[in-house]
Amino acid sequence: MSRSMRRRDFLIASAAAAASLAASPAQGFGLEQAAAADPNFFVFLAFGQSNMEGFPGIEPQDQVSVDPRFRMLAAVDFPALGRQKGEWYDAIPPLCRSSTGLCPADYFGRTLVRGLPERSTVGVINVAVAGCKIELFDKDNYQTYATTVASWMTKIITEYGGSPYQRLVDMAKLAQQRGVIKGILLHQGESNPNDTGWPDKVAKIYGDLIRDLNLKAAEVPLLAGETVNADQEGATAAMNVIIAELPRVVPHSYVISSKGCEARRDRLHFTPAGYRELGRRYGETMLELLRAV
Repeated sequence: MSRSMRRRDFLIASAAAAASLAASPAQGFGLEQAAAADPNFFVFLAFGQSNMEGFPGIEPQDQVSVDPRFRMLAAVDFPALGRQKGEWYDAIPPLCRSSTGLCPADYFGRTLVRGLPERSTVGVINVAVAGCKIELFDKDNYQTYATTVASWMTKIITEYGGSPYQRLVDMAKLAQQRGVIKGILLHQGESNPNDTGWPDKVAKIYGDLIRDLNLKAAEVPLLAGETVNADQEGATAAMNVIIAELPRVVPHSYVISSKGCEARRDRLHFTPAGYRELGRRYGETMLELLRAV
């Protein structure tokens, strides 16, 4: 199925959901989203590994002029910043944990608030673990994988209560009391190089999220970003061929190109400029979907 046809199907489904919501709020979304949620508070879940965390290092320009309509829900405590798990804050980076940096979700959200009506608010929840394989987010099998990882990764997993997937779900349910989940962002793949089963593994995780949060896949697209591109001599650029197969497995998914997004010398992580551009691309894709509803 072509990209344009899949977008058309998503937009038709979204329009139908909006009509249903107007007639009976409880029908369009899950129970949590239907309760007393603000339909103009758009919530997005973000997960993955180090590039979704954001490589440490935040430039001054990224900590100013953040629209207060862009919010983040802390998935862990940020002691150094005075943030507490489960509370909403202005989306000033870092969005993932105190030790992380600028990430794609930063300029994703900034792009959305610039493009959406003033009545709209954007919220993100970022749960990511540096170096992890996609298996860490498989709620049925993560424990087997978690026993094999290095101690530094175990420490990060522990910050998420032992299960990053469950923490993401718990925070998402909390967010559904305030807003409506409109999409899921993923950036992962560097730790699953040459894994042709990756699209199916992502499909399972996406399906689990949809079911556990009482969502409808046709209304909640999955946006997955490429790893550092071949034009930056990306160390895992070959993984992008596998990532490109995701829309064949997950109908309401879209791949975000990393072409031209500046990379660090390690050829695995993006520079702040690279994160800004990649984040804008996530945002522009989501705007295209939202504007047509």
